[in-house]
Amino acid sequence: MSWKASAFVLGVGLMGLGLMSGAAVSEEPRVSFPANYKTAFENYLSLDRVQNPDQIIRLFANDIALEAAREGKELPNGSILVGEIYKAKTDAEGNIETSALGRRMRGKFAAVAVMEKGEGWGDKYPVGLKNGDWDFAIFSPDGKPLNKDLNTCRSCHAPMAATQYLFSLEHMGQ
Repeated sequence: MSWKASAFVLGVGLMGLGLMSGAAVSEEPRVSFPANYKTAFENYLSLDRVQNPDQIIRLFANDIALEAAREGKELPNGSILVGEIYKAKTDAEGNIETSALGRRMRGKFAAVAVMEKGEGWGDKYPVGLKNGDWDFAIFSPDGKPLNKDLNTCRSCHAPMAATQYLFSLEHMGQ
């Protein structure tokens, strides 16, 4: 076998291991639905969702996360952030409706995204999916787990290391 063929076989084998290790990063539920988040957490930000042009998000954080953020410290284990995700309202033609301020208007309550930080939770993830020790879960509005690919969440937040893997850290400190 030529060195090119050997390199190709080795590359395919390594890719297969990568896919297998990706599959080994299967969803083991560590993050629970915080049923009391609307009363026990603070709603610190509501805005048009940057990553999804047809969504609005309301962000909540528990006291542990807010206290650390307000003190300019790293958010400790036990920090929990919740995002209520709404579909944007649309008109009869399916166009997104905006207010007089140019902001999307809330339509159907679609999901609850939760980020929680726990000791060693990031250890099993490869670099492109590692978010420190944060992990993710997505629930229906009534708290039932949704079967979603959480690696989408992980890969979106992974480049945000400078802001503790959060898009809204500076808003928490206000």
